[in-house]
Amino acid sequence: MRNDVRDLRVAAGLSQRELAEALSVSRQTVNSIETGRYDPSLPLAIAIARHFRTTVEEIFHVDH
Repeated sequence: MRNDVRDLRVAAGLSQRELAEALSVSRQTVNSIETGRYDPSLPLAIAIARHFRTTVEEIFHVDH
């Protein structure tokens, strides 16, 4: 699954650590999501979308 987490984070001027702290996860979790090694749980995906004031569907793209 592709995602736009890194692009959104960079555009917001946040480090991985700052985003991780805002989401109550580790920096490694943010890195793993950004690089596609880890798909977040639904609650975490929703938290990410809320943080960036958008929808889960706008951030996470399921490849068919």
